[in-house]
Amino acid sequence: MSDFAKPTLDDVARAAGVSTATVSRCLNAPDRVIAPTREKVLKAVDALGYTPDFGGRALASRRTNTVGAIIPTMDNAIFARGLQSFQEALSKFGKTLLVASSGYSPAREREQMEVMASRGVDGVLLIGSARPESSDEFLRRRGIPYLGAWNLGGEEGYFVGFDNRAAAAALTEKVLAHGHRRIAMIAGISHMNDRAADRIEGVRSTAAATGIPSAGLPVIEAAYTFDDGARAFGELMALTPRPTAVMCGNDVLAVGAMQKARELGLRVPEDVSITGFDDIDLASVVAPKLTTVRVPHRRMGEAAAEMLIKLMDKRPVERQIAIPTAIVERGTLGPPPADPPD
Repeated sequence: MSDFAKPTLDDVARAAGVSTATVSRCLNAPDRVIAPTREKVLKAVDALGYTPDFGGRALASRRTNTVGAIIPTMDNAIFARGLQSFQEALSKFGKTLLVASSGYSPAREREQMEVMASRGVDGVLLIGSARPESSDEFLRRRGIPYLGAWNLGGEEGYFVGFDNRAAAAALTEKVLAHGHRRIAMIAGISHMNDRAADRIEGVRSTAAATGIPSAGLPVIEAAYTFDDGARAFGELMALTPRPTAVMCGNDVLAVGAMQKARELGLRVPEDVSITGFDDIDLASVVAPKLTTVRVPHRRMGEAAAEMLIKLMDKRPVERQIAIPTAIVERGTLGPPPADPPD
């Protein structure tokens, strides 16, 4: 049986021990069904995860040709490129994209799943894998194919993304190779965010392999904004000893840190090195240009669309498609100062 087998009206009728006509009346005109029967039917509907087809059963194809995407935020550019290529690829197959944001809230993401299910989407793109199991189960029970992007998951589910831990580890190796031992990190908020958590682990584990303990690598978690990046950088620069390199969980945080460095009279990278993650357009226009991890957003969006189309068509598909990242060395990473302040 497919991972996304959709329960039917017949399934509900059998589970409730009634006719399909009774199930239909219960869903469309509940006041015409006596309470005990209605309760049996609704209990079966809930247990099976049944939802009527959007647009009515007159849709012989049982398709709305609409695909949903639920992203954490629309406030910054990290998802824009990927979603653009995702939509372009879907349009070649005659699909329309419906986009919603969760604000990094699992509860809000679940609400958006329910809205999209009620709209009859044929498939859903999600970001990462950190969410309550009940949310995944919601989509499975309704027979809605879905996949996670921007990260790779475990053996369960389908993913198109990249190894955030490995990418952060590779960048940490570059920082260490420049001679830094006083390293700190401004990370995204890791709660229910597997991408941020994996980047933290990539930095910490790589530093630990060279003898830098976790206690010697301060990490401040912050929302992905310029102001929060600046605030966190100010806190790190007040530490004793002061870090000589600050690795940031994304480019927005890094640019906020660079702004704060200027306010504090610190030169980048002569006094302190700063790195980012994502390689959004901003990374190449700030001065100095930002050393960062280039994430293949467009390729990821295209591959996600291709995988989701195959899932919706019930064609064979790989569980995971890994897209390689690359380190882009620019002007914000250099050696530590010869006589770093204590």
